[in-house]
Amino acid sequence: MKGDTFQKMNVDFVKMHGAGNDFIFIDDLSDDIELSQSQVANLCNRHFGIGADGLMLVRPSKHPECTAYMDYFNSDGTRAEMCGNGIRCFAKYLVDRGFVSSDDKQFIADTPAGTRPITFEVDEKEKLTQATVDMGTPIFDPADVPTTLSSNAQTPDGIPYVKEASVDNPWYPFLFTCVSMGNPHAVCFIDDFEKLPSSVFTSAEKSLETFDIPTVGSFFESHAVFPEKANIEFAQVRDDGIHMRVFERGDGETLACGTGSCATDVAAYLTGRANRENDLILLGGTLHITWADDMHVLMEGPATQVYQGTIDIE
Repeated sequence: MKGDTFQKMNVDFVKMHGAGNDFIFIDDLSDDIELSQSQVANLCNRHFGIGADGLMLVRPSKHPECTAYMDYFNSDGTRAEMCGNGIRCFAKYLVDRGFVSSDDKQFIADTPAGTRPITFEVDEKEKLTQATVDMGTPIFDPADVPTTLSSNAQTPDGIPYVKEASVDNPWYPFLFTCVSMGNPHAVCFIDDFEKLPSSVFTSAEKSLETFDIPTVGSFFESHAVFPEKANIEFAQVRDDGIHMRVFERGDGETLACGTGSCATDVAAYLTGRANRENDLILLGGTLHITWADDMHVLMEGPATQVYQGTIDIE
């Protein structure tokens, strides 16, 4: 409790996932729960805890137009600014429990990255099945992403950004486009996997599916050019959409990343590989991303409850 920091407690929780990206939700609308970094990490541990890519405390918002505040933690216990798959699950948590009326079909969520309007669909039991989130406008200024890489291109609106810049590494001249969606992303498109060295694959086959994300992704996540670390996306544009794998900051490889899908969609358009609207095909499912003409990025995808329970927190 906040007055008795990090004491043992017994709490109810809900486990949810968005396209395989899974989260623990704890109701803290009374605003009296405080978890240490190690407590969050233990809860997210897949062997000794509940197991998840992240944890969210559902807290009251200071903004009267918002239903609640999404306080998000990575699985290592560090706080993060935004989570795309997580905010859809956040919407499901609120709708399914009646904090948002299923008849409203929309509400505004509060997050560390700012307020986010959400529209949603429900099933015959009035449970949320799909949500579309206005993820706001991408951030391009290298200092705000943040990255120490220098801008080398301009968006169609004349905003300087980092486009396919080389980052020193032991393997290959990987080129990264840097975008923030409230959290930092570095997107690398690989057009021909056969050109890459065998050392960055887990088998003789060279493809996105066999690319050694845990090794290569972790190297770039903590690279010196990303002073607050970064989410690292590797992607390939194919006929059915943009295929992507991601190494998330503070989490490792996950089955999906909502903000990463948004950043990859934006980067695909800026590098001339795709239009503004695409299916992002991830290990855990497909998200539909649109970079609208007003520069806002819209993310549409599912949210699913897995189970609920009660746990003792040491």
